Amino acid sequence: MKIYVVDNGGQWTHREWRVLRDLEVETKIVPNTTPFDELRDVDALILSGGSPSVALEADAMGNNGIYLDEAEFPIFGICAGMQFLSEHFGGQLGPADEPEFSSVELHIDDHEGLFRNIPDDITVWASHNDEVKVPPKGFKVTASSPSCKVEAVRCLDRPIYGVQFHPEVEHTQYGEEMFRNFIEIVKEFWQ
Repeated sequence: MKIYVVDNGGQWTHREWRVLRDLEVETKIVPNTTPFDELRDVDALILSGGSPSVALEADAMGNNGIYLDEAEFPIFGICAGMQFLSEHFGGQLGPADEPEFSSVELHIDDHEGLFRNIPDDITVWASHNDEVKVPPKGFKVTASSPSCKVEAVRCLDRPIYGVQFHPEVEHTQYGEEMFRNFIEIVKEFWQ
C-alpha cells in the first residue's frame, strides 16, 4: 500500500509520515505543488496541516484542489487539509471564536470510517486559529468539541475524511487507531 503525505507547511507533517511508516505503509512526503499525474499510482493521500490561514491564503495550499477534484482514491485532510477540503467543496471557514492550541475534549458522533472502535469521548491535540463554520453539502460532521462544532467530517459519497485536530501527535488519544482506520478504508476501497 502506498499513501503519500502532501506537505502544506505544517509543523507536524513529518509525524504523519512517521506514523504511516511505523504502520508499514509505503509513504513519502511530497510538496503540494506536485503535479497530480505524479500521484496517480498512490492508493491514498493525506493532506497535511499547514501554516497558512486557509481562509486568507488558499493559494499557499498549492495543488490540493486538483488532488480533490482528480483523485478517486481516499483522501484524509488534517487541520489545514480539512479546512481546505471543506472550503473547496462549498463549506465556509472563519476565525475560531475560541482558537484551540492545546488539548481539546472531542465528542465523536459518528463511528464510521476514521472513528471505528474509538470511544465517544477522547482528548485530542489541536493547533488552529481558523475553523470550519459551515460544512460543505454532502459531508457529515462526525465529531465536535465544546469550542468547535466541526472537529471532523466525512463525505457521504466519496472516501474523503477530515479532522481539525492532529491525530499524528502523541497527545491525541487513539491517534494511531485513526490512521489504522484510514488504512482499512484504503484497503476496502481497493478491494
